[in-house]
Amino acid sequence: MEYICEWRLLERCLAYLILETGQIFSGRFRGGRERAGEVVFNTSHSGYEEMATDPSYFSQILVTTATQQGNYGVNNSFWESRRLWINGFVALEIQQSSRDSSWLSRLIENEIPVLTDIDTRALTLVLRSQGTTWGSIVNCDDLAIAKDRAVKLIEEAKKLPADWTQIVCRQKIEDRKGKILKGPRIAVLDFGAKENILRELELRAQEIRIFPSNTTAEEILAWKPDGIMLSNGPGDPAKVEVGTHTVRQLLGKKFIFGICMGHQVLALALGAKTYKLKFGHRGSNHPIRDDILGKVYVTSQNHGYNVDSQSLPEGVRVTHINLNDKTVAGIGCSKFRCMSVQFHPESHPGPHDASQLFDYFMKEL
Repeated sequence: MEYICEWRLLERCLAYLILETGQIFSGRFRGGRERAGEVVFNTSHSGYEEMATDPSYFSQILVTTATQQGNYGVNNSFWESRRLWINGFVALEIQQSSRDSSWLSRLIENEIPVLTDIDTRALTLVLRSQGTTWGSIVNCDDLAIAKDRAVKLIEEAKKLPADWTQIVCRQKIEDRKGKILKGPRIAVLDFGAKENILRELELRAQEIRIFPSNTTAEEILAWKPDGIMLSNGPGDPAKVEVGTHTVRQLLGKKFIFGICMGHQVLALALGAKTYKLKFGHRGSNHPIRDDILGKVYVTSQNHGYNVDSQSLPEGVRVTHINLNDKTVAGIGCSKFRCMSVQFHPESHPGPHDASQLFDYFMKEL
C-alpha cells in the first residue's frame, strides 16, 4: 500500500520511506545520506537527542509519534554517547526557522537522513499491526527507481555482524572516578552503555571501570570490583554469545545488576530464553509494577526483545511486570546474587521514578 503525502500542496513529494514488507510512505527529504535500517517508533514527547545518541538505536530508523521535533534545539549535555547511532529520523514536522534549526542541522551534519511531512500516524499503525520491519529512506521522486535503491540499501544494511554490541561498545577499557570517596568499585560490561547509567553509578561509587562487551570474566574479576553492571545495547540478545558466556562465568562471584540488553543477557546466562516483540517497547510512558521497591511507576523503555517468563529456571523470580502487556520487566535470583530490569531506571528521556534501583543495587553489594 502507498501512502501519498499532500504536503500542504506546496511541493510535490520528493522522497520515500519504503518498507521491506511493501508499504510506501512519501514525504519531504530534508538532508542526510540515504540509509536503511529497522523502522521503529518511539512515543516520547521529548528527548530526540537522547534517543538518537542511545547506542540501543544502532541501525534503526527512528519514527517519532510526537508530531513536532527540534523545538528546543540541541545541547551536548543531553547526549547519551559520543555520537548519533540512528540510521534515519522521521517526523511529521521538524523545526527549521529563523529562530532555530539546530537539530535538523546536527542530523544532516552527521549524514542522518531526515524525512518529514509524512503520515507518521499511518506508519505507526502499520508497524503496530504487522510488527517491526526493515526499511529505507530514499531521496528520489521516481518511485520505480526508489524501490530498486531501497532493496539494495536494505540488503547491504543486513550484512552487519550478528552481535551488534561488539560494534557499539568501547573498544578498550575506560576508567572514571566516582563522587563517593569510600564508595564501591563498579565494573560495567559495556554492551552499548548510555551515559546516564554511568552518571548514576558515578554518583554512588568510588570508581567505575567500563569493559568492552567481549571482555572475559577473568579480566573483570582481576580488577576486584564490588559489583557488576550489565549495560543496555542493541540487537538480538541471543546473538551476544561472548557476553552471555562472560556473565555466566560471573554468576555468584559479585552482585550483578542488568539493564535492558544487560537484563536479557543475564536471563540467557541463567538459562532462560528471549524472543522478539512484535513492535517493541519504546517510549517514556510505560507503567511497571515493581515488587522489589513495592510500588508502581512509569518508566522509559527502548527494546525490541523480551525474556520468556515460561523459560525462567527454578530459583529465578519475576520482580517487575509491564502493566501494558504483562510481559517480564525484571528478574532476580538470590542464589546467584543478581537482578535486572527491562527498562531504563536512569531515564533520559523519561521519568526518574525508578532511579532508586541504583540505590538498591548499592545496598546489595
